[in-house]
Amino acid sequence: MERMMGWLRSRDHQMLMIANRRPAHRLLQAGLSRWLETITHMGGATFTLCTALCAAIAGSAAWSIAGWQCIAAVAVSHLPVAVMKRHFRRLRPYQKLPNINACRSPLQDSSFPSGHTTAIFAWLIPLIAAAGASAVLLLPAAIVVGLSVAWSRMYLGLHYPSDVFAGAMLGSATAVGMLELWPILL
Repeated sequence: MERMMGWLRSRDHQMLMIANRRPAHRLLQAGLSRWLETITHMGGATFTLCTALCAAIAGSAAWSIAGWQCIAAVAVSHLPVAVMKRHFRRLRPYQKLPNINACRSPLQDSSFPSGHTTAIFAWLIPLIAAAGASAVLLLPAAIVVGLSVAWSRMYLGLHYPSDVFAGAMLGSATAVGMLELWPILL
C-alpha cells in the first residue's frame, strides 16, 4: 500500500509540474496568467452564488429552478469541503514543493480538496440539466469552463491534480444528489 501511495504521490507531483509550467514567451505567459487568474474566480463563492441568484430571481421558470438548485448544491458541497480541509490539512503545492509558480496573495488554508473546483462543478450540473435538448450544445462549453477552473488552480500553484479531481467529483456528486432530491425538498 505504501508503495502504491508513493507512486500516486509521484504522479500527482509530475502532473502538477506540467500544469504549473509557464510559457517561455513573455507575452504568452502574461496573457495566459491573466486569463487563468481571472477564470479561477469563476469557481469562487461570489461568482457561483451571485450568478445562480440572478438565474433564480430573473430567469424563466426552468432557469429559476436551476438557479436555486445551483445555490443549494454549491452551499451543501462546501460542508464536506470544510470538513475534509480540516481533517487532511494538506499543504498547498507552493508551500511544500520547490520551484512552484504561485499567484499573488496565495491562499493559506488546506489544499485538499479544491473548493473552487467543487463549486464550479456543483454550479454547472444543474445548469446543464436545465438546458434540456440544448444541453448537447452547452455541455462542451461547461466542460471547458469546469476544466479551466480546475487547471487554473494548479497553474496558480494552489492545488494538486488530486485536489481538483476530488473537488470535481465532490461538486458533481453533490449537484446530482441535489437534482435527485429536489422534488422531495419542495
